[in-house]
Amino acid sequence: MTKETKMADTDVKSLTADIMAAFESYKDANEARLAEIEAKGSADTLIDEKLKKLDRRLDQLSLKAARPAEGAPAAEADGERSQAWARYLRTGDDSGLSRLDVKSLSAGTDEQGGYTAPPELDRLIEARLMQASPMRQIASVRQTSSGVFRKPVSLGVGAAWAGETEARTESTTAGLSLLEFPAGELYAMPAATQTLLEDSYADVDEWLADEVEAAFSIQESAAFVSGDGAGKPKGFLSHDVVAEASHEWGKIGSVPGDFAVADAGDQIIDLIQTPKSQFRSNGRFVMNRRTVAAVRKLKDGDGRYLWRPGMNGEAQSIFGYPVTELEDMPDIGTGNAAIAFGDFRRGYLIADRQGARVLRDPYSAKPYVLFYTTKRVGGGVQHFDAIKVMVF
Repeated sequence: MTKETKMADTDVKSLTADIMAAFESYKDANEARLAEIEAKGSADTLIDEKLKKLDRRLDQLSLKAARPAEGAPAAEADGERSQAWARYLRTGDDSGLSRLDVKSLSAGTDEQGGYTAPPELDRLIEARLMQASPMRQIASVRQTSSGVFRKPVSLGVGAAWAGETEARTESTTAGLSLLEFPAGELYAMPAATQTLLEDSYADVDEWLADEVEAAFSIQESAAFVSGDGAGKPKGFLSHDVVAEASHEWGKIGSVPGDFAVADAGDQIIDLIQTPKSQFRSNGRFVMNRRTVAAVRKLKDGDGRYLWRPGMNGEAQSIFGYPVTELEDMPDIGTGNAAIAFGDFRRGYLIADRQGARVLRDPYSAKPYVLFYTTKRVGGGVQHFDAIKVMVF
């Protein structure tokens, strides 16, 4: 048995022990939570917080255990990189990062530079955004290493029948459209105390991901709906919204809506039937919570409510189609596209440029340490037949 194999075996045993210890702690904490609920009717917030931390710990250990072994040199390099990154965040010592050649200045001035975060922090931020952003949960999300994500789209290819020995003519095509999704830059500057950074039990990566999540998700959500595409994603409501009879590629088709009339439920049916059948199978409604409240009051001709609450983990629904609440959708009002329906997975694309960047700033807000964190995100409609709206 080689030295590298012995080291690998030791690592596996150590990791297994860590997982079992974390799991035992989780079980003990959960038993305490259940006892609190049984005795007092609710759980202690401290116990709930402990469970959340143990949940994250178990997730991290499980991911680590799932990684394939790549040999001692790679593991050693990863460990050195992680230690160098931790030293930079906690103390500002960037000597290890400079030596490992991971510094990446932005295209602007040197003052905007920083260090490219390790993949683990990038994934943490993306996971937090996925949980916080309803649009990310229903749209397509792509990773890219370039500043502009380009996607060619066929506008229609002809097809014809032919016998086994008959000549084939070249398929006719309506042409190609090249969609471009340039990445805009999101930034946030969470502040930490030196006490937090010096606490060896504090997970600074987790803290940083949590802090930027709130700032990033608010800006992203607004841009995915109504962004103008200038230094940010272009929202699906920023395109020309036209009556479905006048719909063409590059525009969003619409149907009229007026909930003050008696047959308002029929208007919902009209919206559902506006997209082609291939976009209805995975269709869903998108609206804000105030519009949801209005739809909840609608009934069909037999007096049954159109809206159904979510049961057994399923989403709330209207006529069997799930509803996603997106707060940046406009309220019901004259000229407002307050309800959208369609296959958002095929209709809208979010392009994440890999590599969040972090610049540690201990000077601008003493005694706090600022972490200037940037991430580049693009987005826009990728199929103009997949999303339809109701204009009131």
